[in-house]
Amino acid sequence: MNYIYLIVAVAFEVVATSALKETNGFTRLWPSVVALAGYACAFYFLSLVLRQVPVGIVYAMWCGAGIVFITAIAWIWFRQTLDLPALLGIGLIMAGVIVINLFSKSIAH
Repeated sequence: MNYIYLIVAVAFEVVATSALKETNGFTRLWPSVVALAGYACAFYFLSLVLRQVPVGIVYAMWCGAGIVFITAIAWIWFRQTLDLPALLGIGLIMAGVIVINLFSKSIAH
């Protein structure tokens, strides 16, 4: 169940961060509402995962997944370009999350 909560937390965080770009410094109502509600939901589901999984491991997976998805959305939706160093860095982040999930004894498999 922890992984489901973590996936939901990442999804809310990605939606919130995407909306944050559209808030224009919190001067636009609906993107601001989506951003704030999304972050509130993300932190709630993240807190459920933290009941059983160490905070460092959860945060690494949450941040890593969020970075990858936000970067993909920024590339597709906001037309932001990615150069080779950016792609390599994102690949390393993905590799780190995979290593944690496959080999770390800090989480239950």
